[in-house]
Amino acid sequence: MGGISTLQRDLSVGIERQAVHQGSMATVIVALGGSLLRPEVDERHAWLMELVTIVRDRVAAGDRIGLVVGGGAPAREGIELARPIIDDVDHLDRIGIAATRLNATIIREALAEEGIRVTGTIPRSVNEAVESLLQRDVVVMGGTVPGHTTDAVAIRLAIRGGARKCIIATNVAKVHAEDPRGNPDAESFDRLTLAELQAIVGPAEHSSAGSSQVVDPVGVGEAIRYRMPLDILDGRNPQSIRLSLEDEDFGGTVVGV
Repeated sequence: MGGISTLQRDLSVGIERQAVHQGSMATVIVALGGSLLRPEVDERHAWLMELVTIVRDRVAAGDRIGLVVGGGAPAREGIELARPIIDDVDHLDRIGIAATRLNATIIREALAEEGIRVTGTIPRSVNEAVESLLQRDVVVMGGTVPGHTTDAVAIRLAIRGGARKCIIATNVAKVHAEDPRGNPDAESFDRLTLAELQAIVGPAEHSSAGSSQVVDPVGVGEAIRYRMPLDILDGRNPQSIRLSLEDEDFGGTVVGV
């Protein structure tokens, strides 16, 4: 009773750390949807190498970068394989988490191969990732615990790490009023408030393993609580990620407080 939550303590520490470095570097967290690494895309090798180049350039400019990688097709396929014999959502989530860490390892190794100062292992918690960002220029991680999507993990890492914003790189260009796959004429948005985004994606609760939305509603709820701006963009074009990192017009949806 009357105590300070772990998240509140970590948020205060993150703000203090960011203030120390303000003016000399910026911390930005990027959630990379697992669909961006999907195996059926012939250009995935070029995408990966372009991402590595972008991260290298931003680190050279003084930024610290956190990359949180989703599970994509391997996560969904693993979950669907197990679903007929596993009913517990947490147990299914653990399969998805394993896929996120595999994808994160691919990106981590690609960055390390280019000589970028990236963490040597994949952090298994947000707290571990925050500490790693004090030691290295780049941290790459996947999921953490059941019930926390990688979007939510990225937003929590942005909050606790004192980041100036969190980038959500997904497989759609902008936030739409409805799923554009079902309604190609759905209205799209250049700008939204966090509250407006929450109304679109739904209430801040976790319902099923392997589900896919433009942004995880639980993560949006955290962003509202701690006033964390979001840039939502089409990560299939790595230059959109670059433009967002450089605070230029990236052609997606800017979500403000």
